[in-house]
Amino acid sequence: MNKGFVAKSAVQIDAPASKVWEALVNPKLIKQYLFGTDVTTDWKVGSSITYKGEWEGQAYEDKGTILQIEPEALLVSTYWSPVSGLPDAPEHYQTIRYELNSNGGTHTTVTVTQDNIKSKEDAARFEQNWNMTLKSMKKVVEAG
Repeated sequence: MNKGFVAKSAVQIDAPASKVWEALVNPKLIKQYLFGTDVTTDWKVGSSITYKGEWEGQAYEDKGTILQIEPEALLVSTYWSPVSGLPDAPEHYQTIRYELNSNGGTHTTVTVTQDNIKSKEDAARFEQNWNMTLKSMKKVVEAG
């Protein structure tokens, strides 16, 4: 299966993996660094995940399914947004993978990979967005 173009971004956060993981799965913290997005899920494999909010004056509701969870190490989900202009069909879903690597316990590197992106330009845009998101996450986690 062709996974299209890929966007990848990483950041080192001065906090243990447990604190970074909390930022990945706590809706109140997610809202602080993910552009005010409300995330709804029960964080179980096979469960749905929805992202609701407003971007540049437009309401949105994106969705996906949790594929894999390893607390303090890995979170993988599918992702689809109507903003993509593509039909809500399995072949149009992307996979978003968050990997946490703890370096000595006090620092954690978060790497985000998003695949099945339709163009090189879109991949570059997603990468920019992930860079901003991860910098914002770093501020939220390190301030907490």
